[in-house]
Amino acid sequence: MERLTFTGFLLRLASSLLLVGLTWNPTGTSYLHWLASTFPHIEPTEAVVGLILIGGWTFSIHATWRSLGQFGVLLGIAFFGALVWLLASYDWIDLSHGGVIEWLMVVLLGSLLAVGLSWSLVQRRITGQVDVEEAGGR
Repeated sequence: MERLTFTGFLLRLASSLLLVGLTWNPTGTSYLHWLASTFPHIEPTEAVVGLILIGGWTFSIHATWRSLGQFGVLLGIAFFGALVWLLASYDWIDLSHGGVIEWLMVVLLGSLLAVGLSWSLVQRRITGQVDVEEAGGR
């Protein structure tokens, strides 16, 4: 059985941030910006990259949803919302700048996906319980 290590979590976090950041980011150099610049004409390269991103999103969202469930996803969103509120209340972040909010959304969505990709391993380590799929040899 696989164990969750700090390095493993960091790799999941990096891949989630990369997926979100490549799909959209506020710099104007993302897949959605690239696609919008040529739309409605789509090049084969854009189609291939888009399908790869859709695959990454499908995998990540499915794993996160199965791992955290509806309540866990909502709890994660609420936690990150409260964290932004806390940071803003201490004036550690300035929410009046749109770029700050946009980057926060990229980082927080990537973080939520990383937690979702890691949660089954955390749960197994804490409780000793394995998912049904793992016990069945799938």
